[in-house]
Amino acid sequence: MNLFNWCCKWNQVPSVWGPGLSKPELKLWNKYRISNIPSLIFLDATSGKVVCRNGLLVIRDDPEGLEFPWGPKPFREVIAGPLLRNNGQSLESSSLEGSHVGVYFSAHWCPPCRSLTRVLVESYRKIKEAGQKFEIIFVSADRSEDSFKQYFSEMPWLAVPYTDEARRSRLNRLYGIQGIPTLIVLDPQGEVITRQGRVEVLNDEDCRGFPWHPKPVLELSDSNAVQLNEGPCLVLFVDSEDDGESEAAKQLIQPIAEKIIAKYKAKEEEAPLLFFVAGEDDMTDSLRDYTNLPEAAPLLTILDMSARAKYVMDVEEITPAIVEAFVNDFLAEKLKPEPI
Repeated sequence: MNLFNWCCKWNQVPSVWGPGLSKPELKLWNKYRISNIPSLIFLDATSGKVVCRNGLLVIRDDPEGLEFPWGPKPFREVIAGPLLRNNGQSLESSSLEGSHVGVYFSAHWCPPCRSLTRVLVESYRKIKEAGQKFEIIFVSADRSEDSFKQYFSEMPWLAVPYTDEARRSRLNRLYGIQGIPTLIVLDPQGEVITRQGRVEVLNDEDCRGFPWHPKPVLELSDSNAVQLNEGPCLVLFVDSEDDGESEAAKQLIQPIAEKIIAKYKAKEEEAPLLFFVAGEDDMTDSLRDYTNLPEAAPLLTILDMSARAKYVMDVEEITPAIVEAFVNDFLAEKLKPEPI
């Protein structure tokens, strides 16, 4: 994944700077982290909480509404049934009990999927050799059973049978899958640890951070830049490639990030911002060029790719108080956006 690829995607997204989405529509777009259209999300009218993120699959799979109101089911219930190894051996899903699980949505026809699979095979081996209880379940998006079998032959883990289209579809619905490859990592109770397994695997070659609990602040890199597409992101640009400078910047904004994340977690909602630190490298240069940001550093920004909007604070010194005020003003819609 390079910056050009993920930036070009937004050339087809309606912009606030021309005909397209209104401000309320953009708020909904960001709130529900929409990355593809058409998208259909079902909500609980009383609480406003998401019932199902992948309504299009619901309509396809349950056109008569027999499963209404389509609320989320526990992973154990959705995955229940036989699972396969590539040697033809069949195991019951109960064999997953007590293990961390990676739910891997992928397909042979997808080049990024094949690239990730090669890395994931090594990560899987390292985690197992370290004595961790970990299993991966391949949920195929292949276009034929022959393609599935060819691709699955490269994988040392389990798979939902290709012929069990209903179960594959229910897993897609459960996690609101909008693109592949996607790796969802679950704890032994079946709760989501991270939806960014792909990024974690690529960034953690030795798997030292497994099972990859989310970090409040990320250092921007080629592998995680795709997350800039998921909604508004606070990005603090620093003026050095030195690890110490980046680490100090992360420590500066981490308390604010943790506070925001905890606040929205208590409401069972996703945080409205992701938090990044960007050093001096080709990725950062490309991002500055694409968003037409000044070369100043430190530079505090919030980038909203879906709205093609940016919010910039160019001051000589960034303090925790400045960051918190900037974030609070953004969330209160007090900041004036500039076009990207």
